[in-house]
Amino acid sequence: MGFSDLLADAGLTTLNSWLTTRSYIVGHTASQADVAVFKAVQTAPDAGKYPNAARWYKHIASYEPDFATLDGDASSAYSTYGPESVTPAAAPEAAAEDDDDVDLFGSDDEEEDAEAVRVREERLAEYKKKKEAKGPKPAAKSIVTLDVKPWDDETDMAALEAAVRGISLDGLVWGASQLVPVGYGVRKLQINMVVEDEKVSTADLEEQIQSFEDYVQSTDVAAMQKL
Repeated sequence: MGFSDLLADAGLTTLNSWLTTRSYIVGHTASQADVAVFKAVQTAPDAGKYPNAARWYKHIASYEPDFATLDGDASSAYSTYGPESVTPAAAPEAAAEDDDDVDLFGSDDEEEDAEAVRVREERLAEYKKKKEAKGPKPAAKSIVTLDVKPWDDETDMAALEAAVRGISLDGLVWGASQLVPVGYGVRKLQINMVVEDEKVSTADLEEQIQSFEDYVQSTDVAAMQKL
């Protein structure tokens, strides 16, 4: 039991490990155990390689003038103190074996990945269920007011309107209409319609209306509002 060969790297490694969670070799105050190990170390350990042992050595050195006043048995050898059933040489090997047992890319990560996949699948299923419960999203629609202008005051406006309403498209519903005076006895047809935005192009519809060249001079969108 205890420390051995504190002048060797293995012994200092064990001492440094022993002092990782301790301020003194034994107990909570400086004692003859610290004096015995301090004298066995002989010189301050390398702080870069043995930081805990170096810290402890510097602290115990401050007691050097008063070593005799510290509690404990001054006749005990330094090897009396320290870890039981652990040889200094075994400590580095144990650490290496522990490192070998740690698989940074093994089952732990796989378990975490599997858990992440499970959570994601559950959320997707829940979202799909909510979406199905709400039903399909309504089609985007617009209310459009269209001005259809004739050539002159002699244009048959009833025939013009009949031609316009005769256009039938998927996603198009004609609404109310009226004849609006524009001057000199000329009246334009102002007609409302509801269109599904993805199915009906207002520009294409105007072009189709303008193809009625016997009645129509031009068309304009007077108003448009999303439903």
